[in-house]
Parts: sequence; C-alpha cells; structure tokens
Amino acid sequence: MTDGAVNAARRGWLRDLRRLAVFTGKRLLALLVTVLIGVYLTIVIANMGGQVDDLRLAQIETTAAEAVRADPAFHDLPSAERTELVEQQVALEVERLRLDEPFIWRSFDYLYQAMILDLGRAEEMHSDAGSRQVFNIIAERLPATLLLFGTANLLVFFVAVFAALGLSRRYGSALDQSVIGLAPSSAAPGWFYGIFLILLLAFIWPLFPAGGMVSVPPPEDGWAYASSVLRHMALPVLAMFISQIFISIYSWRTFFLIHSSEDYVEMARAKGLPDRLIEQRYILRPTLSPIVTSFLLMLIGLWSGAIILEQVFNWPGLGTLLFEAIGHRDTPVIIGSVVIFAYLLAITVFVLDFLYAILDPRVRIEGGRS
Repeated sequence: MTDGAVNAARRGWLRDLRRLAVFTGKRLLALLVTVLIGVYLTIVIANMGGQVDDLRLAQIETTAAEAVRADPAFHDLPSAERTELVEQQVALEVERLRLDEPFIWRSFDYLYQAMILDLGRAEEMHSDAGSRQVFNIIAERLPATLLLFGTANLLVFFVAVFAALGLSRRYGSALDQSVIGLAPSSAAPGWFYGIFLILLLAFIWPLFPAGGMVSVPPPEDGWAYASSVLRHMALPVLAMFISQIFISIYSWRTFFLIHSSEDYVEMARAKGLPDRLIEQRYILRPTLSPIVTSFLLMLIGLWSGAIILEQVFNWPGLGTLLFEAIGHRDTPVIIGSVVIFAYLLAITVFVLDFLYAILDPRVRIEGGRS
C-alpha cells in the first residue's frame, strides 16, 4: 500500500472518529436536557409546587412545641416565654431549610444538587446501616435492581436473537405459528405474570421463594449466599422473561425474514457460501440496528415497570424504595430515586444509541452527511 493510500485511510478514519465524537456530544447534550426537565418536573410535583412547605412548616411548629413541653427545664417558664422559645426554634429550622425563600428559587437549587447527586438527608427513612443520607439509602438498593433487571434483559436479548434466527429458517412451521400466537401475551407486564408464578411455583408447588432477595437469616458462606440469591431471582426474572420474549422473537424474526430475501443474500447462496456464514454476515449484521432499537424500547418499558414488579416480589431495589418513600411522603428520597432512574434511563439510551451509530454506518451524524 502506498503512502498516499495510507494517509487517505488515516484521514478517513479520523473523519469518522470526529463525526462519531460530534454525534456523541449531541446525544449527551440532548439526554442531559431531557434528564434536567424530568428531574425538575419531579421536584415541582413532589413538592406540590411549594405547597408541601406549608405542611413542613406545620410539622416543624408541632415538633418544636412538643419538644418544649416535654423538657422539664421549661415547665416553670411563663406561657409567653415558652411561646417565644418555640417561635425561635421554628425560625431557626425555617432558616436552615430555607423555607423563608420563594420555592421557585429553591427549586433550581434542588435541581442543581440533584444533578450532582447531592441528594441531602431523608426526612423519615434510613438505610439498613442507619444512615439518613439519601445517597447512601439509594446506593444500598441500587445493586439489587441492576442485578435483577440486568440479568433479565440480557437473558431476553440473547435467547430472542438466537430463537428468532432459528425461526426465520422454519418459516410457517408449527413452532413459528406458535410464537406468532403467543406474541400478544407480551401485552401483559411482568408483574402480572409474577402474581401467577408466585401462586403456582411458590405456594401450590413450593419450588422457589415467594419474595425477597435472600434467605433469612442470610447464609454466611459465599456460595450458599449466591445460591440463595439465584433462587430468589428465579421468579422475577422468569416473569420479565415471559412478558417480553415472545414479542421480541416475533419482531426480530420478521427482521431476519425481510433481510433473508434480499438479492445479496440470494447471491451469496448461489455462490455456495455456508448457511452459517450467510446468517452471520448477510442477515444478522444488517438487522442489528433495528434489533438494538427495539431492545432499547423494551429496556425503557422494563425500567418503568420496576416499581410494581419489585413490590410484587418484595425485591429490595429502587422500585420498592420509591414505593416506600411515597408512602412515607419522604420528598428527598422520592426525588433521589427518580434522579437515579432518570440517569439509568439516560445511560441506557446513550449506550444503545452509541452502539446504533457504530453498527449502522448509514446513521447521519453530522450536518445531514454520512
């Protein structure tokens, strides 16, 4: 290869890298704006547009009055002095919480703190270790959610891809027709199937635990602990798997069928190339982009259903935490949980969108030019 060809190849590679960097920057900016809007709306809604301040002020006044009445040192004080003391304590707490400032200004400060994950202290809840810091409470629950949903998503993806590829070779068979008939079953969410799985496999035939993440008390041995976690994961993972697998196989099998009838595939068959090579190079690779797109939509749907699913299986993840925070009206924990969910969704979209740009060279990533 001549020096000119090498330089041309290098310039082309640098040009593609620059365009990919521009694409990445645009996507990051768009996702950041989306997360900002979503988190700010959560802050406004969770605080009821500032009306929660009135409830918080009433709670502060009640707490301060009870503290003064319960302290024997203040029993001999005149009523006017006790009232003044209560007002002083209320004023100090109001100043500390900045309730004397307009909510609109504090809301932007809350937004900044949320975006840098400075989530403050919980009002009612605490972590298992006793911490009242919202970040510590969420960090304690996040691994459980990632473990459960990461396992289910990867299982659905790989099983669906290989099953769909196999069905594309058996178009019109009894198995193919069965998958088509079962595809509408994916209209039901994972927690719906979870209820029946608990009834069948935890009570009628007690093969798996009905809920939780690990046995009580937790096993001390590492392998026994991992085995217990896997047994507790079985039903929620199976519920998510059933709710997504048939529609995924049906959709992706359609992609494979469309591409398997293209002229270049017929040409490859006419040349006598092995079927396995044809599937990998001429059918699977061109369909990866739409498959990634549909997988992205599936992931978003699974994340949004985490609250109900984790509650059904009593799985100690972010979904259960958010449900408990809503019950306690713990605004910092609610906002913190939504912030983490927003980041998880943004990361999911960014990673899959980045993969989409890599897999499909036709993606326009700069000024309408590829």
